[in-house]
Amino acid sequence: MNDMTPAGIGHNNSPDPIDAICAAYEEARTESENWLDGGKVETEGQMKAVDALRKSMRECRLSLEAGQKSATAPLHDVYKAELARWKPTIEDTKRIEGCLVAAVDTFKRKLAEEKPAAEKAAWEETNRLRREAEEKARQADASNLEAQREVEAARHAAMEAEKAAKVAAKDQPKGMRTVTRYEIEDHKAALHWIAANDRAAMTAFIDEYVRRNHKSATIGGVRVYTEKEAY
Repeated sequence: MNDMTPAGIGHNNSPDPIDAICAAYEEARTESENWLDGGKVETEGQMKAVDALRKSMRECRLSLEAGQKSATAPLHDVYKAELARWKPTIEDTKRIEGCLVAAVDTFKRKLAEEKPAAEKAAWEETNRLRREAEEKARQADASNLEAQREVEAARHAAMEAEKAAKVAAKDQPKGMRTVTRYEIEDHKAALHWIAANDRAAMTAFIDEYVRRNHKSATIGGVRVYTEKEAY
């Protein structure tokens, strides 16, 4: 009689490649963990045993990396294809943005230079009218209706001028920003300043320069030597 019991969920699934690779090296992994208790190799026999385990673990790692690459390659290809599909349209839109900015840049720069002068003039006029209103108020006869009307008109003119000055202060061209640029006029002077004021930065530069060039150049103050190390 045939067993008609349906297969459970996952019955036909392939084994996880990570589990499969690790299983092939499980004995070497377990033995490696037993070795790694903080003790150091002291004999050639121990060295050979550790080297053999290291070789197995390296093979295990390479197999895992190959499996990872195989598993992720299709996903990465889809990711790259989607990036490529969007890229031309994004770049062209960005290009249009850049051209629009360039088209208006000269005029905005000119406007940005003119606006402060206009704002300054507006505040100067406000202050002039305010002083004028204060002077009229001091000199006006309290019993002279026409004089008092002139005082009020002068105060009103000063208030309106102040409102206009505040509007001018806010009326700046949009899409402008202040950027700080630099130009090195004397590299030697700049180098001396860095050495005197930011020794950590100078040290980091020297360390990186020596790291990149110690094999190809004889650098003063640097000792180049060889030694053996495990790998």
